[in-house]
Amino acid sequence: MGYSRYAWVEVDTAAITANVRTLKALVPASTRFMAVVKADGYGHGAQRAARAALAGGADRLGVATVEEAVALREAGLTVPIHLLSEPPASAVATVLEHDIIPAVATREFALALSKRAMLSQRTARFHLKIDSGMNRIGVHAEGAADFVTWLRGFPALEMEGAFTHFATAETPGDWGFDRQVESFGAALERMRTEGVRPPVVHAANSAATILHPGTHLDMVRCGIAIYGLHPSSATYGKIDLKPAMAVKARVSFVKRIGLGDGVSYGLTWQAAAPTTVATLPLGYADGVHRVLSNKMDVLISGRRCSQIGRVCMDQLMIEVPAGLDVSVGDEVVLVGTQADERILMDELSEKAGTINYESACSFSRRMERRYV
Repeated sequence: MGYSRYAWVEVDTAAITANVRTLKALVPASTRFMAVVKADGYGHGAQRAARAALAGGADRLGVATVEEAVALREAGLTVPIHLLSEPPASAVATVLEHDIIPAVATREFALALSKRAMLSQRTARFHLKIDSGMNRIGVHAEGAADFVTWLRGFPALEMEGAFTHFATAETPGDWGFDRQVESFGAALERMRTEGVRPPVVHAANSAATILHPGTHLDMVRCGIAIYGLHPSSATYGKIDLKPAMAVKARVSFVKRIGLGDGVSYGLTWQAAAPTTVATLPLGYADGVHRVLSNKMDVLISGRRCSQIGRVCMDQLMIEVPAGLDVSVGDEVVLVGTQADERILMDELSEKAGTINYESACSFSRRMERRYV
């Protein structure tokens, strides 16, 4: 197009590689490592994030949708790719064609997968999703043994693994976590009694990988942590992670306003004295949530500056402190480091009343990803 927009996301792929290595150091050498790159790599770019994670020693990739898995295959990635939830039965042909390992949780999908595999004269690998108490998806733990016994009637299916997902792994001492561990373990034991021993048993997400070594089992699944973001405050001090994402913009307009003048829709902010206001060309359509209006800071020349007025769809305004000279084109940091100051994704998330997962995923694709 011949120009660069004045708002972008920087992604440090070396940080992703380093974070995977750091996380792998927590688990036994024999434990596989799945890098979760769903939701376009939590906003970082799935293909680049996947390659960076594999460079750090990841063995497999995890995604949420068939489309995400196919995009990785079409990008030339040949490692095992898991669907972390069961897709629609209508997707079985695509799943088999692209050698994707689906989660299985219902008889309907298992039957459709088996039929298509037999027609294709191939064996379909899958992982059984066991619901140990999160109550989102999966075969209920108490019925898992009966379910896998029924699956034995389908020779075209190969249960390579079984897994569950924790609801509260990031909360130390939570009784629900202990109850899920017990429920999952009991389900596996009942399956073993029936003569079924899944080769790859996995349960640990990022939080469990860091906080609960007893859940590492045959594989861990790390998502948020590989991007250098902590799953909760409980993991700070437990591991050194390097944030991979920075969010930046350039000043697009500078003006002076007088005492009492308001800024943006609703004029929710008024100047207490003559003030310089800088405009940035990004807003809630780019992932800077409107709820952050009059709450967030940015960095200009290494100094914190307050955002003022309501965040618009495509623009937001900054109060320039007295003594700071700001011009059009100056670089501004919304998330990241500038000089000796830093704004973490966690800070932005807390002020928005959400979590860093959502904030990272929210920065839209109309903001160019620049890889460093």
